[in-house]
Amino acid sequence: MRKNSLIRTGAILFLAVSVTALSWAPAKQSTTVKEITVTEKTAVGSKADKTALFSDYLNDLYTDAGLNAAGLDFEVFKKALTGYLNLKTYGELSEKEIISIADFNLPSSKKRLWIVDLAKKELLFNTYVAHGQGSGDNMASKFSNKANSHQSSLGFYVTGEIYHGKHGLSLKLDGMDQNINNNARNRAIVVHGADYVSEDFINRHGRLGRSHGCPAVPQSLTPAIIDTIKGNTCLFINAPSSVSYASSYLDQSRALETFAPAAVAKI
Repeated sequence: MRKNSLIRTGAILFLAVSVTALSWAPAKQSTTVKEITVTEKTAVGSKADKTALFSDYLNDLYTDAGLNAAGLDFEVFKKALTGYLNLKTYGELSEKEIISIADFNLPSSKKRLWIVDLAKKELLFNTYVAHGQGSGDNMASKFSNKANSHQSSLGFYVTGEIYHGKHGLSLKLDGMDQNINNNARNRAIVVHGADYVSEDFINRHGRLGRSHGCPAVPQSLTPAIIDTIKGNTCLFINAPSSVSYASSYLDQSRALETFAPAAVAKI
């Protein structure tokens, strides 16, 4: 009887030790998973954290894509990227991480159009872009949302469909800023090529030729540019420093809500 009792006692002790050993590893794994989750939440939890992540991302893009060397002002790039993220929030953009930036604070004789691949951190194009006849000569200073004004419109656009019109291959644009550029489609404000957007024209006239309000680009680059930016990508036309421009798409706090989860995934 005593021998059988000892055997049973030993078996119970062996099972107890085995269960304890088996339950120890999962408990450690659970703690590890919890710690990672807390770290991730901390990384994006506060406004200060999100702002820091956005700043790092912005600086990395600006540096890695060589945008300073290409003449793109840092603050203009910051505005463009903020609007890009907000347009993402509203589901206006496709999965193509392409942004186009035209800085009308610069004269038309300067290469003031930049097209950037945000995913690859690569500058794809840096070239000339024209403004409207009614906006000024070499410098654009007046802007309108009205038909037949022949003036450019500032702000954020989303690229639309390709078509062939009087300027050949062209790309429709939808203006996203109410009362600033939202009549773009009705005004036929599109991306198209033009022979007056060239260094030869600048050498002869001291400036580019001017459109009826369209952001016209060099004819030799038109097919490649349109193919790159077609299909719901972001175009931002920056205002001259002398012109007041305000947009809901420049709300950085809202942009950070879209940005932060993506930022954590890339860390």
